[in-house]
Amino acid sequence: MLEKVVLCITGASGAVYGYRLLQVLTSMNLSIDLVVSSSGWVVLWQELGLRKEELLKEFPSVNQVSEKDIANPIASGSRLIEYRGVVIAPCSMSTLAHIAHGTNQNLIHRVGEVALKERVPLLLLVREAPYSQVHLENMLKVSKAGAIVLPASPGFYHRPHTLQELVDFVVGKVLDSLRIKHNLYKRWKEE
Repeated sequence: MLEKVVLCITGASGAVYGYRLLQVLTSMNLSIDLVVSSSGWVVLWQELGLRKEELLKEFPSVNQVSEKDIANPIASGSRLIEYRGVVIAPCSMSTLAHIAHGTNQNLIHRVGEVALKERVPLLLLVREAPYSQVHLENMLKVSKAGAIVLPASPGFYHRPHTLQELVDFVVGKVLDSLRIKHNLYKRWKEE
């Protein structure tokens, strides 16, 4: 049986992180349920020049789910517990707030809430700067509830030379949090 991951892409800047995660996870033959918000599709186009049809053609094995499909199996705890984890990358501050306060406006919010209640690993790759007090309080609230808040902040000890190496560092940290082995970046003091 394939390992499964839910990957959600919201409208925060940083669509490259969700796209790169999709590349890496599919290359590892993981089963991916992909939920992209309507704003996420806009940002994928604005930042990467990717339209929905092109993305889905590039990743034919991905199960694309509409953010409006709140009856989808991944909205249920009895099904979500079969997954390695839920990753929201990038995670908008609006999505963070909905998850922190248990309000559901779409499937991404619902999946985040269900992951918390079922103790399925939930990673929120937040992409904003600077953080307001409200942002920080919401991050603390979801962290206390069991989520992993991972800022899109690359390290530099591996001496990156390209934008791709910076992106891969952050994506590698997401994979580390899911305990998925990879070689996207050189670890601290690794030869």
